[in-house]
Amino acid sequence: MTIVKIILALLLPPVAAFLQVGLSLHFWINLLLTLLFFLPGVIHALWLVATDQK
Repeated sequence: MTIVKIILALLLPPVAAFLQVGLSLHFWINLLLTLLFFLPGVIHALWLVATDQK
């Protein structure tokens, strides 16, 4: 499942963030970062997946 989340973090960062943390503050931050600038959203999603945030 981690490989799928990493791929999603690269392609659809908010989906990967949602799968990792649900509808928490991290999801909303990621959505905002992705809507404003795509690359920070990707970095944040990868960080969430890599550190196994819950």
